[in-house]
Amino acid sequence: MKRLLLLALLVLAGCGAERTVPGDDIVVRADDRAVTRDAPDQQSRGVRIADMRFVFITHGQASDPVWPVVKRGSEAAGRQTGAAVSYRAPDSFSISTMRRYIDQAVADHPDGLVLSVPDPIALGPSIRRAVEAGIPTITINSGSDAFKRLGVLAHVGQPEYEAGVQAGERLKRAGVKSVLCVNHEEGNAGLDDRCRGLQAGIGGRVRSLAVPLQDAATAQRRMSAALGGEPVDAVVTLGSNEAPPAIAAVKASGQSARIKVATFDLSPEVLTAVRDGKILFAVDQQPYLQGYIPVIMLAEKVRHGIFAGTGQLIPTGPQFVTKDNAEDALRLSEDGIR
Repeated sequence: MKRLLLLALLVLAGCGAERTVPGDDIVVRADDRAVTRDAPDQQSRGVRIADMRFVFITHGQASDPVWPVVKRGSEAAGRQTGAAVSYRAPDSFSISTMRRYIDQAVADHPDGLVLSVPDPIALGPSIRRAVEAGIPTITINSGSDAFKRLGVLAHVGQPEYEAGVQAGERLKRAGVKSVLCVNHEEGNAGLDDRCRGLQAGIGGRVRSLAVPLQDAATAQRRMSAALGGEPVDAVVTLGSNEAPPAIAAVKASGQSARIKVATFDLSPEVLTAVRDGKILFAVDQQPYLQGYIPVIMLAEKVRHGIFAGTGQLIPTGPQFVTKDNAEDALRLSEDGIR
């Protein structure tokens, strides 16, 4: 600790400036400016004082494969720009916890905020306080239809309704007229938009089914029960965790030859299933870019006062992974990029 403090003071002295440095602003960089003891899985590292600090607050549950990829993108951009980037999310889906995290961040007044918006009504007052406090704020992921009302700089993510429409159109071309839409996160407006878009794209019947994100066995049982009722031509899961239970439920129903499975979002298991023909397609919102792009944009805003796309949706999806390109996506998934 003493060594870290001394190095921080030396760096500041070399810049001819004196200021108090919060612990969060001390970031580790892979360079040769200072030598520290070796870590088992790291090279020797140096210490540098970050000149800007950004905070990510999302609704992403740890068990959802999308969010580690978002975090990885933010970390890569932080290393590239020299910004200190912190990431906070509830352990399980909780709007009240998100609201508390946002309020705490506003009180701390970082140089920039990056927020997902699964519930614009409940989170709106906290987000507007951030904007009114003069904190440059970008929304990502959920919230593509609400960010303009919140006064933030821009939204980086997939237009969810349009993604649903495009997925529905693909299913329609495959002969699908009715769908079971499986929702793992009730209360997330972005997922509701995906379901609504599906119905518009198919022009047929869409039934919604709520399942728990962190309980695959219960999810499969609920899907199996639903498949035993009114017939459907396809099961579409709104997240990648629910796709394997969907495959299992369809197989158990004895209708694998008739009922198709598709999903939103990627995971190695989903990509393998797409490659092997068990999933028709997966909708990719490219979450790595949802972490990476906001940090780059905020860094330019802080350093140079420039910002591209003010008031605009910067789309990261939808992209579609099919049997034809699943192998390429799998290779990138191994690197934590897809």
